[in-house]
Amino acid sequence: MTAFLISGASVWDGLADAPAQGLEVWVEDGRVRAVGADLSPPPDAETVDLTGHTLTPGFIDCHTHVAIQPDILRSLVGSSAAAALRAVPVLRSLLAGGFTTIRDLTCADVAYTTLDLRDAVAAGLVEGPRMLVAPHLISARGGHGDFSGVLDDQRQGRERVLEMAAADGPDEIRTRVREEVRAGADWIKFAASGGFSSPSDDPSRPAYSQEEMDTLVATAADLGVPATPHVYSDEGVQRAVRAGVRSVEHGNLASAGTLAMIEEAGVFLVPTLYTILADARRVDDDAYWSTRPPYKRRKFRQFHDALLAAAEHLAASDVRIAFGTDAGMFPHAENWREFPALVSAGISPLRALKAATSVAAELLRLDDLGVIAEGRTADLVAMPGDPFSDIEATGRVDFVMKAGVIHHRPPRSGGRGSGRG
Repeated sequence: MTAFLISGASVWDGLADAPAQGLEVWVEDGRVRAVGADLSPPPDAETVDLTGHTLTPGFIDCHTHVAIQPDILRSLVGSSAAAALRAVPVLRSLLAGGFTTIRDLTCADVAYTTLDLRDAVAAGLVEGPRMLVAPHLISARGGHGDFSGVLDDQRQGRERVLEMAAADGPDEIRTRVREEVRAGADWIKFAASGGFSSPSDDPSRPAYSQEEMDTLVATAADLGVPATPHVYSDEGVQRAVRAGVRSVEHGNLASAGTLAMIEEAGVFLVPTLYTILADARRVDDDAYWSTRPPYKRRKFRQFHDALLAAAEHLAASDVRIAFGTDAGMFPHAENWREFPALVSAGISPLRALKAATSVAAELLRLDDLGVIAEGRTADLVAMPGDPFSDIEATGRVDFVMKAGVIHHRPPRSGGRGSGRG
């Protein structure tokens, strides 16, 4: 039996409007045994003193790419084994930052690298967050997930490989979904519009017809797997919502009316604001763009005003926001910056923190996570300071417990056998 008594911290349970004072958390055998004042754990329980910290549920990032690097062209070359090895320290750093669960939405090779990583973490072979995985981005040919036109000088014999998970028309789409599920996918992801990181497609244009999206989402649902689209286009978002997706990824060109449609349908939105706003707000900064693709800057110039307006509409809406970052498009260890990005757009710290805890767990149907409560899995993180008054505190996490196992702790936070009898 392994037991801990966590004391001294302000405790936010993932649901309340503010942290509570004077509470302790008793953890035993991987679960929260009790939350309250003056608890009585076993005599051999280890006390962890987190005075000056705020304790929260473990963070959940609903949109990562652990096997993709910011220089995406490098992710397209080399072996799947190399991609997996590069992802191992990424997983370790995400966990160290307080992210005990992630949903990974696409790798950049035709193999199922991220499924293998998911299973390695679950087996204890690799240290990292628990993972839910959509292995590939199902995309129309010429769309956001078709990379066959990116490496023109290296294309001999590689067109089919670089198409990744390309599928056109209901029949081919249906087959592709079934192949992903057969391989072990937890989620299905598809490109419902173009994007900003790809050179030739238009983020404002839908990429699949209504019939194609309906077929894709229905096929996944028949197999018990939820679907989510990469989408910016207003029309693309509307088609995806009508098709029955569970969440929308990005949605950064959605109008106020389309956001109302998302809300009415009960669909979650994962806005990935950090990477979008960083590029949009610095579109005239030559130094910032000196190492970034010119085509990407052109797109952000074109859609600059619409992107900033959509962020304002999001903050004013009641859409259920789930936290997701697109980490991999930028250095993974910076994914915590989504918290201040959400707040900078007018979203309250409470809403941002719920997005990464209780709301994210609801999106992912992980009913055992996202909340600190008796009987729940003990995924707990703590940071010095108060994220409700200083959202940047989320970047200073120094205590991480996943399923009752402490992976990181501040110095002098307690010692074994210091519990109360």
